[in-house]
Amino acid sequence: MAERGQLPPPAKRLCCRPGYGSGCRPGQRAGGAGPGSGALCAGPSSAAAAAALGLLPLGKTQSPESLLDIAARKVAEKWPFQRVEERFERIPEPVQRRIVYWSFPRSEREICMYSSFNTGAEDPAAAPGGAAAGTAPGGAADTAAADENRLPFRRGIALLDGGCVDNVLQVGFHLSGTVTEPAMQSEPETVCNVAISFDRCKITSVTCSCGNKDIFYCAHVVALSLYRIRKPDQVKLHLPISETLFQMNRDQLQKFVQYLITVHHTEVLPTAQKLADEILSQNSEINQVHGAPDPTAGASIDDENCWHLDEEQVQEQVKLFLSQGGYHGSGKQLNLLFAKVREMLKMRDSNGARMLTLITEQFMADPRLSLWRQQGTAMTDKYRQLWDELGALWMCIVLNPHCKLEQKASWLKQLKKWNSVDVCPWEDGNHGNELPNLTNALPQGANANQDSSNRPHRTVFTRAIEACDLHWQDSHLQHIISSDLYTNYCYHDDTENSLFDSHGWPLWHEHVPTACARVDALRSHGYPREALRLAIAIVNTLRRQQQKQLEMFRAQKKELLHKGVTSITNLEGWVGHPLDPIGTLFSSLMEACRVDDESFHGFSDFTENMGQCKSLEYQHLPAHKFLEEGESYLTLAVEVALIGLGQQRIMPDGLYAQEKVCRNEEQLISKLQEIELDDTLVKIFRKQAVFLLEAGPYSGLGEVIHRESVPMHTFAKYLFTSLLPHDAELAYKTALRAMRLLVLESTAPSGDMSRPHHIASVVPNRYPRWFTLSHIESQQCELASTMLTAAKGDVQRLETVLESIQKNIHSSSHIFKLAQDAFKIATLMDSLPDITLLKVSLELGLQVMRMTLSTLNWRRREMVRWLVTCATEVGVYALDSIMQSWFTLFTPTEATSIVATTVMSNSTIVRLHLDCHQQEKLAGSARTLALQCAMKDPQNCALSALTLCEKDHIAFETAYQIVLDAATTGMSYSQLFTIARYMEHRGYPMRAYKLATLAMTHLNLSYNQDTHPAINDVLWACALSHSLGKNELAAIIPLVVKSVKCATVLSDILRRCTLTTPGMVGLHGRRNSGKLMSLDKAPLRQLLDATIGAYINTTHSRLTHISPRHYSEFIEFLSKARETFLMAHDGHIQFTQFIDNLKQIYKGKKKLMMLVRERFG
Repeated sequence: MAERGQLPPPAKRLCCRPGYGSGCRPGQRAGGAGPGSGALCAGPSSAAAAAALGLLPLGKTQSPESLLDIAARKVAEKWPFQRVEERFERIPEPVQRRIVYWSFPRSEREICMYSSFNTGAEDPAAAPGGAAAGTAPGGAADTAAADENRLPFRRGIALLDGGCVDNVLQVGFHLSGTVTEPAMQSEPETVCNVAISFDRCKITSVTCSCGNKDIFYCAHVVALSLYRIRKPDQVKLHLPISETLFQMNRDQLQKFVQYLITVHHTEVLPTAQKLADEILSQNSEINQVHGAPDPTAGASIDDENCWHLDEEQVQEQVKLFLSQGGYHGSGKQLNLLFAKVREMLKMRDSNGARMLTLITEQFMADPRLSLWRQQGTAMTDKYRQLWDELGALWMCIVLNPHCKLEQKASWLKQLKKWNSVDVCPWEDGNHGNELPNLTNALPQGANANQDSSNRPHRTVFTRAIEACDLHWQDSHLQHIISSDLYTNYCYHDDTENSLFDSHGWPLWHEHVPTACARVDALRSHGYPREALRLAIAIVNTLRRQQQKQLEMFRAQKKELLHKGVTSITNLEGWVGHPLDPIGTLFSSLMEACRVDDESFHGFSDFTENMGQCKSLEYQHLPAHKFLEEGESYLTLAVEVALIGLGQQRIMPDGLYAQEKVCRNEEQLISKLQEIELDDTLVKIFRKQAVFLLEAGPYSGLGEVIHRESVPMHTFAKYLFTSLLPHDAELAYKTALRAMRLLVLESTAPSGDMSRPHHIASVVPNRYPRWFTLSHIESQQCELASTMLTAAKGDVQRLETVLESIQKNIHSSSHIFKLAQDAFKIATLMDSLPDITLLKVSLELGLQVMRMTLSTLNWRRREMVRWLVTCATEVGVYALDSIMQSWFTLFTPTEATSIVATTVMSNSTIVRLHLDCHQQEKLAGSARTLALQCAMKDPQNCALSALTLCEKDHIAFETAYQIVLDAATTGMSYSQLFTIARYMEHRGYPMRAYKLATLAMTHLNLSYNQDTHPAINDVLWACALSHSLGKNELAAIIPLVVKSVKCATVLSDILRRCTLTTPGMVGLHGRRNSGKLMSLDKAPLRQLLDATIGAYINTTHSRLTHISPRHYSEFIEFLSKARETFLMAHDGHIQFTQFIDNLKQIYKGKKKLMMLVRERFG
């Protein structure tokens, strides 16, 4: 805690001489030595003191404890000292001394609680150094140990063991001393003055000169406290200082005051003078009050008896952690503070509620709440979980079975105040919850069909507010929690809400989460035995309810199965519920498996505090009285977890609520997985699996469930792996039933709403928004993969699993993953391939192909390649089959470029060890596929078809004809040019020429497209035509002139055609005369004229909107144009006329025309 300054806080009550006024003591003290004399704090005997401190069992003391000590100890625990003074006229000094002696705390557990996180050992003496170790927040062992040693409690023990505590003095209810902090490498030795006030075995205030500011007591306070607890016989004990002053006469008092001022004149002189002035003034306030304060005189009757808690520091620390926004481990620190609250509640320390109030106020003041609400954004998941814990803790606090009515009223008022704030977080994130009221709900939620439109949003505090209406006065409830032998074997009421079952064992019918909240409250407030009794009654009630539901379903099974749908479900699921009822029952029962009797029984008998239902015959039988033969707390814990996980329940609204369902389910299953299954537990698994399969709509694994029920995939996977070694048939039956995902079935109706039912008959008829659907589908996939792995080698089971996958899984990516998983399992390196599993893999792959054929999927290419690999492993017939039915599986492009190409590759032939006949058959299928694809999509498949058909003349000719047929309509110039180049490369120049001319008819190059990608194709086509001969060149030039308007491209073609003789390498070995073609005759004359015309047109186009920065570039363009003009016999004259025209037309562009004159005259 924060300890500021060295002086203790002012005294809370006034002490005066006898007879001085109404506040005076009734009489003088009697007996014993003078009050001023010091005495050690030794008890009646060292053995008795040791026994009282818990160091020796009482039965082993050497002499009995005195009646004085027994009485003084009880008075010191329960009564404020002022009540003792007012109650008795004369209090002998030895009695006063024993009360003062026993008033200091005797247990180190509380000291540890207020100076470290989470006490580690139940018994402080069990930890090293004789006290409980603080559990460090660190993770690794070394880090944890280091963090633990830095905690104030550990450091305090070290200081005590190091002999650093000195000058210890107890004056009345005040303890003081000095603690020396040893010198460190960078810091000198320091001496801290420590002062502690205490009352009724609780430390009520602490001060230390170290100035440390923290939630916890500093190490120096710990050291002094432990010194007093461990070495009481070494502490000087005096009665309260007022007792000493009462015995002094005037001269003694004056000497006392003057000496005190002399010793401490620099510190107290101003205060002394001020007090003296006030006392001498008749009308001063100090003279209007009887008596004077005494900081050592103990508590007054009105003082609250609670441990010292520095509220300011709690608020500052929480504010700091919240401001860090989840960074620097602040979330962990806040969780540790919540754990500290739970620890205080378990110790029945009233500061638990005080501390939680302080934490809540800071949470409510977090500025991010209003910011998130304004922006419409959700809080982070970790922060949301902190709010959940806050709400759960308030639920525990208001359900304290022994809290006073006025205290509960105060909490209710505070909770309602927080609840009314606009930014108060809602219970299920950003969505209003439609669950029934906590206290008014019937056992199975019969009120769930009330109108939800007018219901206000439920906040994180709503349940705690509702819980304020709950009480513990029900006599049946009192008997359950107070006795291990509360039975009624004559009770034959077999109604739904009967108080006892057929064994005569007690049942507790209450809204299940509410009943479990009672269990959590009992555990949290230090009543583990009572919590266990109630938990057993609740589990027995749930088991009886299971049986009733099974009977109910069997009675209406035919009708339900005929309809095929049901409206029966639970609007309120137990797994993922804000109160975590199943987790509470499971934890309570598991704790009972682990702890020994003494630590488990808590602090005191519950009935002693309740004062009710206490009768002799209920006191001696063990708690497992109400278990079946062979059952234990462990089996009960496992069974209730299975019941909760298998509950048929509706998927809640909202992202957070849905994520919580998944998270809690996985957490519970993770805890179950830590338990090693024996024969007894296997019987429980069998029993529950059979029930879940046969209970219809009351089970998540029933034959008929609601369309929007929470899927059972994760739970079923756990059941499957657990049951598989013991009952494979049941394991598969369970897992196969769980594979369904009705919410994705387009044919599944929303449910028959015509017949109300006591579970929940009205479910909001809405289009489901399952935010966690991707996670759910991945869990469905995991379940299927687990079954595939287990079914390896079993043909019948594999076929059944395959059918289930094909029927229930709707995601292509998940089916593809399963196909890959099956393939890996089937082709493990250390065993021969499992052909059945390979076929399953292939079948799943084929389904993926069909599902993704007409949809966009970025993994499609990967999927196609994988399928061919899988089919290759299955065998040649599988490859042939996928090529035969390619149109249902692949696009034409995929079929030719990936499938057929891969099948025809050498690696496939080698992998399959194919003979010539098999190779030819496969090649025939590939060619047929290629031609079909080319017919369907010639643009994308023609080239691949030609490549695949190269070795078969008829097929190749057919493919070529397909190209020609498609060339005039559906194919682009780029596709035709590509095929034409392929033909030339394969030695078909005339076919290449034919395709090139067809491509030219589709091309159109404008005057300014001098960087067009088709230019290279045009130049290649002209070069091909030129190489074939004059006739071919003469035929293509008109096409070029028609399609190309770009002057630079035309001039390039013209120049190339004049460099060599056409047809120098003619067809069929012909050689031509070797004469160059004339520019004055066709076809080059036509090309020359077109080129000159293109230059003229381009010049005018460029001059239309030319800027000065392009003048020099334009002059260079005219220079190239002149070169082309001069190729004609009258080109010089034409160019001169052209330039003159430019000068005339564009004479306004003076600077440009000047540049033209300078270059061209």
